[in-house]
Amino acid sequence: MAEVIALRPAAPPEAARPLLTTNALSLELGGRRLLDRAAVGLAEGRRTVIAGPNGAGKSLLLRLMHGLLRPSAGQINWRGRPMIRRDRAAQAMVFQRPVLLRRSVRANLAFALPTWGLSREERRDRIAEALAHAGLEHKADQPARALSIGEQQRLAMARALLTRPTLLLLDEPTASLDPASTLAIEALVHRASAAGTTVALVTHDLGQARRLGEDAIFL
Repeated sequence: MAEVIALRPAAPPEAARPLLTTNALSLELGGRRLLDRAAVGLAEGRRTVIAGPNGAGKSLLLRLMHGLLRPSAGQINWRGRPMIRRDRAAQAMVFQRPVLLRRSVRANLAFALPTWGLSREERRDRIAEALAHAGLEHKADQPARALSIGEQQRLAMARALLTRPTLLLLDEPTASLDPASTLAIEALVHRASAAGTTVALVTHDLGQARRLGEDAIFL
């Protein structure tokens, strides 16, 4: 079961148009039903917090939305029609533990851009901007996996935002971070939201839910 509530009113009204919705979405693995007929919606341009007890299926819901898992039943819609591969390309996802390449910080960012049809100058400008927003300019040429866990997560966020996704999916991105790193990640979320990105965030942190959430989904 799932319940969606508004924590803050949408303004203007058109900001509440559905971007992604699910209909009777279910997932079974190994004979166990892990998600049961979830019907939820992400309003375009809004920040939605996904909350609930351990084992409720929050992370699974995000992975289904992003196409990393195939549902056993139900449907995922993008702007009112069945979601296709092109729609998933307009999404980016950040996990609880950063997934980084064995390359430099700069090369991790550059890896995300070649298929987007940008000129060399545009790619250079986007990478410089991403490094500045993440506070990583001084570590651009260092190995990404040698960064602190907070720096690694800022890099993962910067890389996800580099392609300016329509939808940003965040699976407890600050669960292992100290308060300063948590606030740095939240600042990146606010920056993305201000630029028009729709955000869906799984969190157990009620304070974070209050700071970031405009809508909430309870599983």
